[in-house]
Amino acid sequence: MHAHLTVKQAPAMHNLDLPSYLEQSDQVGERFGRLKQRPVVLEVEQLGKEFEGAHGTVTALRDINFRTHRREFVCVIGPSGCGKSTLIRILAGLETPSSGRVLLDGKVVHGPGPDRGMVFQGYTLFPWLTVKKNVMFGLLRTGRGKMVAEQEAMQWIDLVGLGKFASSYPHQLSGGMKQRVAIARALANQPRILLMDEPFGALDAQTRARMQAYLLEIWQNIDITILFITHDLDEAIYLADRILVLKAHPGEVNELIEVPVPQPRSPAQFLSPEFLATKKRLEELIHPPQAEEDINADHLNMVRMVSVDDDVESVF
Repeated sequence: MHAHLTVKQAPAMHNLDLPSYLEQSDQVGERFGRLKQRPVVLEVEQLGKEFEGAHGTVTALRDINFRTHRREFVCVIGPSGCGKSTLIRILAGLETPSSGRVLLDGKVVHGPGPDRGMVFQGYTLFPWLTVKKNVMFGLLRTGRGKMVAEQEAMQWIDLVGLGKFASSYPHQLSGGMKQRVAIARALANQPRILLMDEPFGALDAQTRARMQAYLLEIWQNIDITILFITHDLDEAIYLADRILVLKAHPGEVNELIEVPVPQPRSPAQFLSPEFLATKKRLEELIHPPQAEEDINADHLNMVRMVSVDDDVESVF
């Protein structure tokens, strides 16, 4: 057996003549103008988070500042270790910041609350409860009567397209269906903002695409602001109004990008110049040129160690 290895080529889009990701059509510019006139729902001011590690203090987040407007869809991305999940846990009230503050509708966040719904990557449904009772759970805890809770739960279950499965248990559902139940449960308390921590990361590509479409449909039909953590660049561009890009070690704001792709979105836009230009910029931010050079250099060194006539098994 012979090895025929080549250095990984850069993505083809780098050779395309793309517009600037900063260019916006009149339609997109007008949409952002209207968006910025809406009330601010979420404010993050000089947010920082430090942990005590085995080798001293570790700074996970530093000086994070941004605002999210009503009915806006914001995605957060960044390289591994940039603190995305730490950020969303602070916004949910599950962790306390070391510095700075989070305000929801102008009020400082102290701990979890029904004004924030949370959807995690893992399936967090109660396995001993049916779909309907999972969605009813939060409603009953907030004081709804059983009949009212049941009626409201069914409305949300129908909204996510699972009315026929209201009496099913989580183990009887697919991964995508479980996440739809989790979304319905998070929305049932009518939170001001929906926080989503890589909710589709464990799904296969086809199911993930369907879930993205479901989420956009839900978002377009109800009054909800969404902050969505993802590591998938295509997903961020497809879903978001704006994308918050974090640096790594420590997590800091690198750039806040207004996505120039027109709304409403469709999979056909994945190859549009606006989409590709935005993706190119995200790749530049997350994988800067020096990092790419280092990767390619390491790959080239490996290639040099293996001649085209070497037996791969003898080398590895």
